Order: sequence, then C-alpha cells, then structure tokens
Amino acid sequence: MDWLGAGGGHVAESCIASLRVAVNQTGPIPLAADFICQPGELLALVGPSGSGKTTLLRTIAGLYRPQNGRVECAGDVWFDAERKHSLPPQHRQVGMVFQDYALFPHLTALENIQLPLRHLPQPQRREQAEQWLAKVRLDGLGNRYPNALSGGQRQRVALARALARDPKVLLLDEPFSAVDQVTRRRLQRELALLRQQIEIPIVLVTHDLEEATALADQICVLHNGVSLQQNSPEALFSRPATPLVARLLDRHNLFEGTVVEVAGQRRLQWGGTYLEVAEGLTNLPLGETVAWYLPPSDIVLHRRDRPSQGERENPLTATVSEVVVLGGITSVSLSVGHGDMLRFDIATHAARRNQLTRGAVVNVSLLAAGIHLLPGHRVRADAHDKRK
Repeated sequence: MDWLGAGGGHVAESCIASLRVAVNQTGPIPLAADFICQPGELLALVGPSGSGKTTLLRTIAGLYRPQNGRVECAGDVWFDAERKHSLPPQHRQVGMVFQDYALFPHLTALENIQLPLRHLPQPQRREQAEQWLAKVRLDGLGNRYPNALSGGQRQRVALARALARDPKVLLLDEPFSAVDQVTRRRLQRELALLRQQIEIPIVLVTHDLEEATALADQICVLHNGVSLQQNSPEALFSRPATPLVARLLDRHNLFEGTVVEVAGQRRLQWGGTYLEVAEGLTNLPLGETVAWYLPPSDIVLHRRDRPSQGERENPLTATVSEVVVLGGITSVSLSVGHGDMLRFDIATHAARRNQLTRGAVVNVSLLAAGIHLLPGHRVRADAHDKRK
C-alpha cells in the first residue's frame, strides 16, 4: 500500500517514527481514513458523532480490526489486512486514556499507575510510578483511592498510567469531557506542558473545536468515516479543502461567484460586486461558477470616519442584520443585498464604538488575499451532502 500524506503526495520514507493509518471498509462501520501523526506531534481527530473517530482509535490500539488497510507505528507494522497480520493489543505499546478514566476503584492512584509496570521489581515499580505522579502534579496523593480524587485528578492518574507503559503512541478519547470547564482548561494546560517531556505521536479525539485548535499541531476532519482533510489548525480554518470541511469546522462565509473579466482583469462576480482575488482566478475559465470562502479575520470593518484606501480590499456597503453580544466578543451578521450574509466577530467595545446596531449601514472590506476559491464545488450541493 502506498502511504499518502495530507496533501495527497507520497510520504517520505524517513518518517519511520511516525504513526501512519490508512484503513477502509464499506461496513458495518464505513471507513476511508488516511492520516499521519509525527513523533512529538498532537493530531486531533474531529467530526460529528458517528464519523468514526473512536473506531479509528480502537483500530490503532488493536481493539477493532477493519476489513482493509494498514497501521504502522515507529517503523513496526501493527496491522496489515493484505498480509492478514494484526498484532494483539498487548503487543502494540499503546497508552490509552478514556473519557471515563477506567481506573480500578479498589486500587490506589499509585497502584493503578504500577499496573503496566508489573514486569519490574517492586521497588523500581513504585519508584517509577511515583515519578509519573510527580509529572502529572499529583505528588503526595498516591495512597488515595479514585473515589477520593476529583475528576481532574482521576484523569491525571489515568494519563500517568497510560504513559507509564512507555508507549509508542498515546491515544486520548475525549479525555476532558467529563470534567467542568475550569478543570478542563487546567488539564489542557497540563497536557500541553507534559507534551514537552514526551516525543511520541499523540492522537486526540474531541468534539471541541476550540480544544483541538488550542492543543493540536494537526487536525484531521472526519465525516461518515472518511478523512476529508488534514492540516495545521491555521491552514484548515483559512483554507478548507471543500465547503463540507468548512461547515464541519463551523465556518461560515461560504458563497458562490462567477469568473468574469472586467477591464481586462479577472474578477469574481458576487451579486453586483466584482471581487479582486489574490490567487486562483487566472486558472479558471470565464463564466465558471465557483464556491469561495472568506475567513472572518479577513473582513475588515471601516471606521465611519476612515474609509479604506487599500488596493485589494474589495470595499462594499452592507446592512447590519444581527448583533449578538457574547461577553467581550460580539458576533455580527451583515446583509450584502443579494441574499448572502457575511459573519464575523469583533471586540464588544469596538462594536459599541462603531455603533453596530441592527439596521445600521456599514462599510467593510473583503481582503483579496483571504478569499479562498474552491473549484469544482457548489455550496448548496455540499450542504445537501452534509445532511445525508
């Protein structure tokens, strides 16, 4: 099997320490997933419920065997359907942390962490377990039983136990979803700190896009068992591969335009507006309808007394249709006059300073460098696919 990278090219053979997964089957759980996680890197698997995230974690761990594909970690083949080879879970050196902790209630925190260290002499086993307790900031709590620990503390014990196995890959299945928001943020911070001490691939399953963005080096977007795109959070949120990826990432500002020529220059006609686009228009034929996306960060609100003079800013007039204050951030929706709606966030104090109220007329610029074309896709057809 040829390994494919996130951009569709072949993966360099030098990536022998990485985790590489390429599996597919038609049922009972449809899968067509292909992703890579490098050592020291955290890859977040995101997507709606039923998209196959947990099934893929179980596949890596050896708890689920798909019909076709291959799983390789640190140069070792763990699963190869073509060769009918599947390494049992206990031989895969996987550390796994579950949503419900999966701690043994009759064992202390220290005893739980010692479980994967039973091959060592008792003094050494205890010493290593205490070291892991210290690394997850639970010094002095080793003699407590799980029911005497908070949710966050139990999760840290589960993480220490997973890492005590000296795993080649760490798998995290919604590890912070069972704790309150304050504890969740603390655990996220501690995971970020702990990552500096371990150099193995980490795969995180999460429904929380903010969590994925904050923690992950790479995000893989899944839908109906299919991996649609893998890239850095910044690249994904600014350059989604399809309208479906954009919607799954809760991105708005998806529109359709027509490639036209104005005064000898290619432009994207959007209603009655002719947009300059920094990249991609010259490769498309005149008259083609193309989907396009604009990150909210590339919508610039003009101050009333300072109209934009930028060459590539595509200034236009719009009407405020909705203003939703969410603490220090205000969500703004603008009607541009031909049925489409622009959405962006702005600091609440800036929204008040600019007198953004429903019905107000404002001027904004759509930065040409931010307009991302999606040739071969239609917004409405893509939305229909998402509902299937």
